[in-house]
Amino acid sequence: MTSLNAGVIFIRLVVSAIIQRLLTEYVGPVGQYKIGQLRSFSQLLTSVTSLGTFNGIVKYIAVYKNEEIKLQRLFSTVFVFLIIGVSITSTVLLLFSSEISTYLFSTTEFSFLVKLIAVIVPFIAVQRIFNGIINGLSEYKKFAKIELFSYLLSTILTVFFLFQFNLEGVLVSIIITPVIQVSVMLFFFIKVLREYIQFKSLRIKAPMARALLAFTLMSFVSSVLIPLVDIDIRAMLEDKISGRESGIWTNMTFISNNYMVFSASIFTLYVIPKFAGIHSAENFKKEVLSIYKVLLPLFAGGMVLVFLFRNIIIELIYPGQVEMAELFKWQLMGDFVRLASLVLAHQFLAKKLVINYVFTEILSIALFYVFANYLVNSYGMEGIVMAHFFRYVIYFLVVLFLIIRYFRKNKIKAEV
Repeated sequence: MTSLNAGVIFIRLVVSAIIQRLLTEYVGPVGQYKIGQLRSFSQLLTSVTSLGTFNGIVKYIAVYKNEEIKLQRLFSTVFVFLIIGVSITSTVLLLFSSEISTYLFSTTEFSFLVKLIAVIVPFIAVQRIFNGIINGLSEYKKFAKIELFSYLLSTILTVFFLFQFNLEGVLVSIIITPVIQVSVMLFFFIKVLREYIQFKSLRIKAPMARALLAFTLMSFVSSVLIPLVDIDIRAMLEDKISGRESGIWTNMTFISNNYMVFSASIFTLYVIPKFAGIHSAENFKKEVLSIYKVLLPLFAGGMVLVFLFRNIIIELIYPGQVEMAELFKWQLMGDFVRLASLVLAHQFLAKKLVINYVFTEILSIALFYVFANYLVNSYGMEGIVMAHFFRYVIYFLVVLFLIIRYFRKNKIKAEV
């Protein structure tokens, strides 16, 4: 799975590098800042439109994939959540399009984009739900095909719109990407979806609402608060320094997100289903060490190469943005600790440890927000990536402590 995923990610990295170079030349850092704002907002909507059911779907598909009745109960509940999420989100976007445009871009000029998103909202929700099913079934090869094909199609669309309409075209292409993703999923995966989802048997009932609401809460904390903080920090950088610096930090996070995508699919396709079936501290420790042995050396090697060739990367992809070089050290160290932390933290999702998950996510987000706003005054743009590193060091230690406490409590209960 790791080698297959690596191949897909390598192709994505090459293609995204070309796209980023084109964006640098055609829209510049300020335009990339606006693209970053829209991407963060889209990330927020991905969770809101499906009411944060993604991780719940992954978990329960893995558990119930051979039990038809329980699957129908699950998908009927998800169907109800989807209707509620889509209805509320579309209404809010249409009614407050001008206010949302001002919040994201400091102007009402892009309110038409917000209205377009309102129309695309059902596709955003359906794409997220279908993605959860594929992950829950651990269909590695099909997932890789879908990811790659969707990415290439959306990339072609982005390039065409960039040449035709410049920045506005790129923003529109980002918005309509979920339509492409759903279409590709249906093309590759429709037979499997029909096998597990009896569409005609879906009812407007929510027998598993309570079980999924726990995942809704956990998802909202991370999938909503993180994009909001990113949006706020970009705006803060633009206000305190300039739109150029905000765009440069956005580009740094884009590089980070591209190689972190490698781990994201492994977490949902492998880690959550695997951790869900582990109940002893000994087996959990063995599994974590096994994952670390594969992922950490691979990431460490890749990050060292990225750091050594950072100036070449900047020259090839972001020519003229030399200020970015000082950000790599802190960003890469932070991402390495982040990876080690997230492996452990997925135990909270696998075991539905809501309080632990919510606490650690809010702590992580709050630390980043406070550190970033404090350090930017002394270190400028570099203070943001310093905050990124400090935040994850503390986050790792807290997550490790909570997991050790969880297994100790379980051991005491078993002995009693």
